[in-house]
Amino acid sequence: MSQARYQKQMRERARREKAEAKKERREARQATAASSDQPSQVASESEVLAQLTALHASFDEGAIDFEEFERRKHELMAQLDA
Repeated sequence: MSQARYQKQMRERARREKAEAKKERREARQATAASSDQPSQVASESEVLAQLTALHASFDEGAIDFEEFERRKHELMAQLDA
């Protein structure tokens, strides 16, 4: 077997393994989302963006601390991903 052919086979194998790992991660993420205890809230993108804007304003005013801001921001961003 030539060196070029061997290298091509290794690249193809790595590509297939990467695709399989991606598929497994996607399935695990979907299974986690389906079995989560909290029902996911369905909100339109504009509603979530309005909530993010209000959250930023609260943080800028000093009404909430950074940790609370980050926690709520991640919750809102998760709604956008859904």
